[in-house]
Amino acid sequence: MSLPQILEHLLNFLAPAFWMAPGMLLLGRFVVPGPCRMAWPGRLALHLAAGAGVLLAGLVLTGHDGRMLTWVALVLVLATSEWLLRRGWRR
Repeated sequence: MSLPQILEHLLNFLAPAFWMAPGMLLLGRFVVPGPCRMAWPGRLALHLAAGAGVLLAGLVLTGHDGRMLTWVALVLVLATSEWLLRRGWRR
């Protein structure tokens, strides 16, 4: 496999995390209103790292990428991390 093909596979594998992370930034303010102490670039990086970890764990645990269980876990982990960053338990 050539380097461009490897990069294409890697980007396609991480695509759900790349779409969910900015979505959590935009929609998080509607779910848990109020200010957040961490700036948006840090939150975006944290969501991308958490999303990549969830996708990798789903690949290792199930043996396949793109399973529905992995995508549900991705949504739950990213929503929980945004809730924690916005200190949702105080509201």
